[in-house]
Amino acid sequence: MIQLPAHDYLDRHQIPYERHSFPPTTAKGAANVAQALGYKERQMIKTLIFESKPGERVLVMLGGDQSAISGHLKKAIGSRDIRLAAPAVVKETTGYVIGSIPPFGWQPVGFRTFLEMSLLEEAVLGVGTGQWGEEILLTPENLIKACRPILVNLTERGQPVWPGTGAEK
Repeated sequence: MIQLPAHDYLDRHQIPYERHSFPPTTAKGAANVAQALGYKERQMIKTLIFESKPGERVLVMLGGDQSAISGHLKKAIGSRDIRLAAPAVVKETTGYVIGSIPPFGWQPVGFRTFLEMSLLEEAVLGVGTGQWGEEILLTPENLIKACRPILVNLTERGQPVWPGTGAEK
């Protein structure tokens, strides 16, 4: 069984998880991983790197079938000038290529990570390991322990970006 840095990170922090493999010939994308492993697309997490004008890079986690509302994303990040990072910037930032970026283990201190709060309703979530064909499945609670994300609403119009505030902050 292959041991990757993402596994080492979870083991070191004693965070429970399951390993799952799928054929490396599987086409890229959360929908294809979900189908290969027998889960809903929502349960397979997209890890997206965004850049903002001040030069900050952030990680945003969404379900495979979700898209962030631009205004919500801008409010969460705190900048009107945001863009999806180019593949070379993603590699430079994370050490991984787009397609299987683990949401933990590589971030420097102060790096902000955001998690779409509706994903807490799922029983299990799948995240990349850094190697296509390998997936880590863990509970939302254990994902939170692993990456300490900022929980935000990025997908529901008419709902506040910041949960529990009743406002969009």
